[in-house]
Amino acid sequence: MTALAVRASGRSRQLAGTGTLLRFALRRDRVTTPVWVAVNALMVLSMPGTLRNLYGTTAERTRLVDQVAGNASFRALIGPVLDTSVGALTAWRVGVYAAALGAAMSLLIVVRHTRDEEESGRQELVASGAVGRRAPLTAALLAAAVADAALALLVTVGLAGQGAGGALAFGLGLAGVGMVFATAAAVVAQLTESARLARGLTAAALGAAFVLRAAGDSATDDGSSPLTWLSPLGWLENLRSFADERWWVLALFAAAAAVQAGVAYALAGRRDVGMSFLPTRPGPATGRLGTAGALAWRLQRGAVLGWSAGFFLAGVVYGGLTDGAADLVRDNESARRIFERMGGRSGLTDAFLASMTGMLGLVAALYVVASVLRLHGEETSGRVEPVLACAVGRLRWAAGHLAIAFGGSALIMTLAGLGFAVGYGKEAGPVLGACLVQLPAVWVIGAVAVLLHGAAPRLAPAAWGVAVAVLLIGWVGPALDAPRIVLDLSPFGHLPKLPGEAMRWTPVLGLTGLAAALVATGLVALRRRDLAG
Repeated sequence: MTALAVRASGRSRQLAGTGTLLRFALRRDRVTTPVWVAVNALMVLSMPGTLRNLYGTTAERTRLVDQVAGNASFRALIGPVLDTSVGALTAWRVGVYAAALGAAMSLLIVVRHTRDEEESGRQELVASGAVGRRAPLTAALLAAAVADAALALLVTVGLAGQGAGGALAFGLGLAGVGMVFATAAAVVAQLTESARLARGLTAAALGAAFVLRAAGDSATDDGSSPLTWLSPLGWLENLRSFADERWWVLALFAAAAAVQAGVAYALAGRRDVGMSFLPTRPGPATGRLGTAGALAWRLQRGAVLGWSAGFFLAGVVYGGLTDGAADLVRDNESARRIFERMGGRSGLTDAFLASMTGMLGLVAALYVVASVLRLHGEETSGRVEPVLACAVGRLRWAAGHLAIAFGGSALIMTLAGLGFAVGYGKEAGPVLGACLVQLPAVWVIGAVAVLLHGAAPRLAPAAWGVAVAVLLIGWVGPALDAPRIVLDLSPFGHLPKLPGEAMRWTPVLGLTGLAAALVATGLVALRRRDLAG
């Protein structure tokens, strides 16, 4: 009995301070996590009304199910439709993407409060107090669990009108996917010495899960492929929310999260703070980074290459869906009107291409914000001070990162256009132009981030809020038939709807000039203010 008490006491000491660290993590994430949860929940909860407007009768929904069942490309992109109810269509339409968004939120939370803290040196300071060895990891996982539980609660309550059982299953499935990738991030954070690498590897695992599910769903129309069952995203669709639920699938989420959490705890107890099981490879004996721009490229090249590959593949996929998508909505007046609001009235195929290139432009805005805010991260971490101590001015330092941000956005949109041309099988010129015309709006969002970082560095993360608001306006606004005054709040709402419409240079040049003015103002403010501590 005494031995058991000693072991229990030892375990409790290893978790000492978990509550305090959890409260601190939730306080630090008091803005970002609610935004993640709210955006994801809004995306899910806006869908039933949209689908009801599009497919108001059982006959229309049955026809949609039959069309998707016979279209392998659409099944690969979104998944199979398992029932004709509005709830089942909601789970089909947004399930994969809501789960991926929740997984991204969870992995970022865990890496931020584990490996990021160790890399910055703050974890060593915290560990000098009355804090158990495994308390930081526990607090990080609990912070992710709180976010996933909030998402599950909002989704369950919001979709209860479509069926209480299906809403509960769907909410728990989304939370389950989030916790699987939260615990996966916890394992990777023990293996790697870099927070950037930990995020990249876990995000790559999420991408692999999407590819496995897509490959499986393209082969079968009911989610029964072994490849689908290898993916946590496939488990969500096989939970069959609103379609005769399989509650036992939730055990797969619980088992995967428990096993990965156990591995993470075991690894955390066998390494020193700041160390890893996969140490960073030593650099060359002589330095190769002779300029601030070269350093910026070295820091951001992984993100640029990853976004480039993703946009090219997205272009190929959407290009291959163009003819099928046009056929899918040709007989549905409401769906056709949504595509016309998003992509213009020049023809259904051109409207689909314009709407899809516009969506990629909205996603590219997230890239440019992330790249610009690398300036903020370098400054707040203190890494910029040794750089500026050399013969490097602030503007040269900033220019290197901004060249990657704005030039990188041009690169990924170019590759998206080429991917569309490959997938669609037509000449590249029109669709490439449709992708490139999105750049002035993308640059305006990036310029807002530059202005916030230069003039009010404490508010720099608010650039994410701007990008997310623009994303919601462009994505949800047309489906909800939002008034023109709301759509015009987004810079993307002023662009010509290529490839169907005629090119209009006035808004393109106007947005480009606005972006240049905002960047210049931000750089002037950066040059005049003190560095953030």
